[in-house]
This record gives sequence, structure tokens and C-alpha cells, in this order.
Amino acid sequence: MSSPPPAGGMSAGDAPAGDGGVGRRDELERRYSAVTGLFGALASPVRAAMVHLLTVRSHTVTEFVEELGISQPLASQHLRTLRAAGLVTADREGRLVRYRLTDEHVAHVFLDAYQHSREGAS
Repeated sequence: MSSPPPAGGMSAGDAPAGDGGVGRRDELERRYSAVTGLFGALASPVRAAMVHLLTVRSHTVTEFVEELGISQPLASQHLRTLRAAGLVTADREGRLVRYRLTDEHVAHVFLDAYQHSREGAS
């Protein structure tokens, strides 16, 4: 995994070049596919709501169903997507499976984006 850009933004070596060649597109795909996958996983309002709930505490599928008013199969489908994107982890507690955010970075990314979107709406 490459290091993040400096606090002031991207360095010249980090910025994508604008040559538009096929090789460059391949490099862009390699370099940015993980981050676009992360944001793609958050592109559903239901999945965004699930992640928002998980910034507070872990949840079971049943708790998501009750709090979001969705069906159990739909909750499970969305959780599979979030797990595949590496945003959510499942922990077994006896017969229950509790879902939590993979790490605090996920919470920070989501909450920053959420706050940013709310500021633009006002």
C-alpha cells in the first residue's frame, strides 16, 4: 500500500499525468480501483445508513432490519457488499453475528464525507 499524500495535498509525483495513453489508464485503474471500490460500496443509501449506524456501535442483521425498516435478505445482501469492500467485519458471538467497521479509518472517511454533504445541503 502506498503512503498517503502530504497534508498539503498531492505531490507532483503523485498526481496523475494527462497523457491519456492506454498504459496510463491501466496505471490509473491499478492505482485508484481500491478507493473507487470503497466509495462505490457507499453509493447505496441503505449501505451508507448501515455504515453510519456502525460508527456508533456494532449491529446484528436483526438490528439493521429493525432500525432501517428493511428486509433481512436485503440487509444481508448489503452487508455482503460492505464486507467485500473491506469496510465491515463480522464477529460471531455464539449464534449471533455482529457486524462492525473494519477500523476507525472507515468511520472517519464516512463521517467526513457525510458532514461535507450536509454542509453543501444547507
